[in-house]
Parts: sequence; C-alpha cells; structure tokens
Amino acid sequence: MTDSRSFWVTGASNGLGLALVERLLDQGHRVAASAKESDELNALAAQHGRRLLRLPWQLHADGQAADACQQICHAWCSLDGLIINAGTSDYLAEDVADGDLFEAIVTSNQLAGEQCLTHALPLLVKGAPAQVMAVFNRYSALQLYGPTQVTAGWNSVPQWMREQRKALDAHGVQLTVVGPQSLKTPVTPAQAIPEEWTPQSAAEELLRRWPQGEPELVLETLDLTSLWPLRP
Repeated sequence: MTDSRSFWVTGASNGLGLALVERLLDQGHRVAASAKESDELNALAAQHGRRLLRLPWQLHADGQAADACQQICHAWCSLDGLIINAGTSDYLAEDVADGDLFEAIVTSNQLAGEQCLTHALPLLVKGAPAQVMAVFNRYSALQLYGPTQVTAGWNSVPQWMREQRKALDAHGVQLTVVGPQSLKTPVTPAQAIPEEWTPQSAAEELLRRWPQGEPELVLETLDLTSLWPLRP
C-alpha cells in the first residue's frame, strides 16, 4: 500500500494491534486506534499528529462502537480499511477468573466485532475500495458452544465473520479472515507450521498481503502472548 488511506484498528493497546497502528502510520496512512491510554500511543500521537485518531476502546459495550464510528465520520467521512483485532484481551474484566478466561475472550471479541462491523459498514461503503480484515488467535477462534456440532456462526466467531462476506461483497467491501488452521474446517490443504512471529513481523506480513484481498489467511504463532498479551 503506497497511497494514503484511512484505517480503523481495534484492540490496539499492545501486541499485534499496536504494531499494526505503528506500521500503518509509518506508511503514511491515517489511523483510528481503539486502545487504552499508553505511553506508546502518546508517542505516536506526538509524532504523527492528526493522522492518529484516538477512539473508545471498550467496543463490546453498548454505544462504544457507534461513538467510535461517529468520530471517524466527523474526521474523515469514510473508511478504507477496518482491522478487527479479534484476539485482543482489551475487553476482559480485571476480575475475570482464570477458568472463565477463554470464554470471556471469545464472547467479548464477538460482541466487539459484531458492533464494529455493523457501525463501520456505512463508512466502508464510502471507501474506494474498502476492506475488512478480522484477525483471530487460537483462543478467540475456539468453538465454545456445541463443540461437537457443525461449525456455524452461532458457535464460532470466525465462521460468523465469514457468513457476513456475501453482504459485504454486495456493498463492494472485501473480507479477509486471518486465524489458525482449523482441523474441523481447514481453509487450505497445506500444513501450517507455527512460526516465531513478533508483533512487528506479523503486522508487516498482514499489511503486505492486504492488497491481494485474500478471503482467508492462516496465521500460526509459537508465542501467542507476544502478539496478544493474555492480560491487558
């Protein structure tokens, strides 16, 4: 990507989400970041000024995604790219028990993803052309409900996202789903070997592949907590 465009990155407090924000800004794009307050983001704001738009980060809560999209609309009127970091732990309550951790990651990311996609669509329709990338890890991609049943949108967040592809296509918006290879519903016959991805190298690779608009990308990492710190 060489031309300046507008992006919204969710779950951008740390790890992969923060690295995506940094790389997009370095490429000259305008970036809206849904992230907690941090020294790293403060430094980016000082360096890039108005090209970095700070947005609400608790996107699983009622009204937060709508508020974020309203701010994007006021600032830019449209959106060229939405990167839903659906592996983030940003939405976890501080007192969530360890035994409830993985379910909380799945359900909170599902709420955030659904609301972000719904409210961002009118802005994406105005982009030229626009694309959504939803990035999952092996926790957020878990099939929690009816794990022995066929994978469907009601029991798998990545599958729910895929089921939105037809509606997005109708609006001229491409969708790329990024996540670990599923044994139940593999997206490629090739064996995916976990690699030593860092937040920076993973962000670089995802953005390198962005222009190709591939429907599915497989991302397997040896150190999951490097890309998605388990506790915010």
